[in-house]
Amino acid sequence: MKNTAVAQYTQPHQFEPLLPQTGLDALRERSRAVIEQSLRLSAAVHPDTLASLCELVREMNSYYSNRIEGQSTHPHSIGRALRRDFSDKPDVARLQRVALAHIDAERALESAVAGGATVLSSAFIQQAHGALYSRLIEADRLTTDGEIIQPGQWRTRQVAVGRHEPPPPDALAAFLGRFDQVYARPHLLEDQLIVAAAAHQRMAWIHPFIDGNGRACRLQTHCTLWSLSSGLWSVSRGLARHRDEYYERLDAADAPRQGDLDGRGNLSEKELRRWCEWFVGICEDQVSFMARMFHLDGMKTRIQALISFRAAHDKRIRPEAALPLYHLFLAGPTARGEFQQMTGLGERTARTLLSHLIETGLVTSTGHVAPVRFAFPLDALQFLLPELYPEAATRED
Repeated sequence: MKNTAVAQYTQPHQFEPLLPQTGLDALRERSRAVIEQSLRLSAAVHPDTLASLCELVREMNSYYSNRIEGQSTHPHSIGRALRRDFSDKPDVARLQRVALAHIDAERALESAVAGGATVLSSAFIQQAHGALYSRLIEADRLTTDGEIIQPGQWRTRQVAVGRHEPPPPDALAAFLGRFDQVYARPHLLEDQLIVAAAAHQRMAWIHPFIDGNGRACRLQTHCTLWSLSSGLWSVSRGLARHRDEYYERLDAADAPRQGDLDGRGNLSEKELRRWCEWFVGICEDQVSFMARMFHLDGMKTRIQALISFRAAHDKRIRPEAALPLYHLFLAGPTARGEFQQMTGLGERTARTLLSHLIETGLVTSTGHVAPVRFAFPLDALQFLLPELYPEAATRED
């Protein structure tokens, strides 16, 4: 049963404040520390290794976006979709197509950011929604009510989201205009995570589309943080792992002002600040986790453990692969001959070993004579990046 709306919003001043104004010193320090750690992490990873990991993170984001929406898929199912291998089961195939659309949309939107797009703007959220849903066939764009989602189209009827009734369609332009005034302008470095958090909540509050608002908001937030994360870490992973709390805190920040000490806007500044604090905490966790994963000594040990495990179960994998693999991780693309020499094995044995590493996905190459690169196959993540994407190590139903 639909809950009764608690208020009707027709004027942009009704969703002020758009940014918390008080009690921000400690939060700004935390935000700056996250950004600085993230930039150091990005600088420490070879660009080619970073590009390989970014592909994995996009795949992971598509999985977590489905999970946040309460739609269960499996990482290996997504992996098969990337190879255009779709399930015979219609429901599974649909989720595969949605995941693939999310990956392609995220990549396209990142290119738009690299080209100078203003991410925290109504134009970009419209672009994000369009980028996702334009990649889906009509049958995959049906709401639970049987309505067809039109890519990038603002809603033309009223909706209710739990206790919250967003602005009516004829007021959307005014609310989105105010969103642009506050968020699309430049912000100080220490404010960027706070601004990203507040914008995420307030765009969800506006709820500008008939459906797909959550997915579009998370794509926008991913792209907002992309210049800081270089694609190395994902806030969506943190949101999905705390899904219930994510929704609870989004909802709490919709609350009206709680007395004279709760800011000067119509909505609660205290609850908006709490949401921002929680969001920055999610970013802290994700950056710290990836920093631990990419500690050089730790990665060397995990590569050795992976190769030892594989060698014990597959005679074609040899312990001598560990050193050149670690070199690929550190140094990036390497000539095949150089990789083979680093194994210390005979030419034929080393060539056979490299071929099998490529076959199993631990190493990639664009051609028979092209350099080889480090990769992050799903079935190796439990060794290389444990707990990053633990669902990838589970059995598929």
